[in-house]
Amino acid sequence: MSASTGNPAAPSKGRFDIWDILIKFAIILFSLACLLPFLHVVSKSMSADSFVIANQVFLWPKGFTLEAYSKIFADASILRSLYISVIVTVMFTVLGMVLTICAAYPLSRAQFKGSRVITFFFLFTMYFSGGIIPDYMNINNLGLMDTIWSLVLPLSFSAFNLLIMKTSLTSSIPVSLEESARIDGAGHFRILWSIVIPLSKPIIATLSLFYAVGRWNAYQDALFYIKHATDLRPLQLKLYYLVIQASESFQLEATTVTLSNPEVLKASVVVFATLPILCVYPFVQKYFVQGTMLGAVKE
Repeated sequence: MSASTGNPAAPSKGRFDIWDILIKFAIILFSLACLLPFLHVVSKSMSADSFVIANQVFLWPKGFTLEAYSKIFADASILRSLYISVIVTVMFTVLGMVLTICAAYPLSRAQFKGSRVITFFFLFTMYFSGGIIPDYMNINNLGLMDTIWSLVLPLSFSAFNLLIMKTSLTSSIPVSLEESARIDGAGHFRILWSIVIPLSKPIIATLSLFYAVGRWNAYQDALFYIKHATDLRPLQLKLYYLVIQASESFQLEATTVTLSNPEVLKASVVVFATLPILCVYPFVQKYFVQGTMLGAVKE
C-alpha cells in the first residue's frame, strides 16, 4: 500500500468553506442595504404624485415623469447654488490638500526635531474643540461673514487627514531615496515636488475625495455664516430650505419650484445633490483602494 503524497493539512481545491459563503452573503446584504434606499429615492423622484402619496413606489418608478427635475433645472437660483458648491468644493479641496501635504511631509521625516510634540498638538484638536459659538465669533471678528471664504477657510485643514498622510509618507517614502536626492543637490521643495508627490498619488487622491465629499455634503456652516448674501448659498443649504419649505408649507426661499407632493421634491433634490459627487468617484476609485491600503503591510 503506497503512502499518500502531499500536505494532508492543505485544504482540497473543491472544499466547501462555510465561512467564505457567510462572508459573501454578509457583503451582499450590506451592499443591498446601501443600494436599495437610494434606488427607492430615485424611483420616487421619477414617479407621479398620486403613486407616491399612495405609497405604491418601491424600487421602480410608477407613472414615470421627470416633472420634478424639469422644475428644478428651471429655477436659476438652484443652478446658481450648484455653481457655488462646485467652486467652493474645488477651492476647499485644493487648499486642504496643500495644507495637509505641507504639514505631513516635515512631520514624517525623522530628522525633524519636535515632530512628535507637534503631532500631539494636531491630535489634541481631534478630541477637544472650542465649539460652535467661538467659531461663529471668530468668523464674525475676522469679517468673513457672508463671504465665500467663510465656507473655504475654517474647515480646510483636517487633523485626521494629516495623520493619515503622515503615516503614508513615513511608510511609503524610503529614507534612502530622500538621501540620494540630497546627494544630488535637491532641497526640501525639490524632493517634495519631484519625489514625494508623484509617489503619493494614491493617498492624495483618497484624501482629496475625503475633503471633497465632506465639503459637498456640509451645510451647517453655510447656515450660520451666509445670512444676507443669498447668491452665495451652496446647493446643500438651498435644498435644505426647499425641503423645509415643502414640508412646513411656508415661504423660506425665493424659488420657482412648486410641487404638489413634498416627498417628490425631497427625493428629486436628494438625487440632484448626490449625482455630481457620484460622477467624480469612479475616476478616483482605483487610487482610493490603493491609498487606503498604504502602510497596511510591513515587510
